[in-house]
Amino acid sequence: MKGELAKAYFLQGLNCCQAVVLAFKDELGLSEEALKKLSIGFGGGLARQRLTCGAVSGMAMVISALKSDGNDKGYIYSLIQKACEEFKAETGSLICAEMLSGEILKDKSAIPEERTPEYYKKRPCADLCYLAAEIAEKYIK
Repeated sequence: MKGELAKAYFLQGLNCCQAVVLAFKDELGLSEEALKKLSIGFGGGLARQRLTCGAVSGMAMVISALKSDGNDKGYIYSLIQKACEEFKAETGSLICAEMLSGEILKDKSAIPEERTPEYYKKRPCADLCYLAAEIAEKYIK
């Protein structure tokens, strides 16, 4: 269920991290505006630098927020490492640049591309958002 929400949010124009985080807005107890602000900088592999996938960052944020008491680093790190292992087993990587290809990788400017049907056709991000949200949902139960 959360996977479908995350995918839909991405297809509505949110970045990958925002899409995953917003899929859990009811559980997180923050406003949509606050969650968008908190997660906006992680899209495109940390501000379009193509580093750690924004969907993975969103997954980590959700697990941290919903499973941590704020002082349990070892426990949370362990959960997130396991969640990341699952993500990587499905995708082959946690790194945005490794999951994207071609012309997409040449553009690391701070200005995101316009969301068009062509934009969505050339990247797997909607499905990555789906996967990250599904994994997060599993770990918060």
